[in-house]
Amino acid sequence: MLELKNRSELTAINIVNAILAAFLFISPWVMKFRELQAASWNAWACGIVILILAIAAASEIREWEEWVNGLLGLWTLVAPWALGFASVAAARWTHVVVGIIVAVLAAVELWLIHSGPPAKAV
Repeated sequence: MLELKNRSELTAINIVNAILAAFLFISPWVMKFRELQAASWNAWACGIVILILAIAAASEIREWEEWVNGLLGLWTLVAPWALGFASVAAARWTHVVVGIIVAVLAAVELWLIHSGPPAKAV
């Protein structure tokens, strides 16, 4: 387990990740792309894994969780093209926006984990 230097920021990031994961999971119905099997299954799978990582990280931060979350964010971002559903705007934009936010939040979380306390003026 890592020592938490920025506990409130890390908790807030994990709450946002959990909300994004829940949205991604329900997006096939909300954004009306349920009939696209690849997009739906990807949204469900990525949503569940991102949610599990957010819940796990809320109780105990581990660096590997943030690396996996970053990779999931990147995968979610490129999935419309990799899985062939980029022509459907609702599915594409849902995956792109959630993917970017999850990847950026993972990078911020890694930065917070590794940043030291602020230097004191002498």
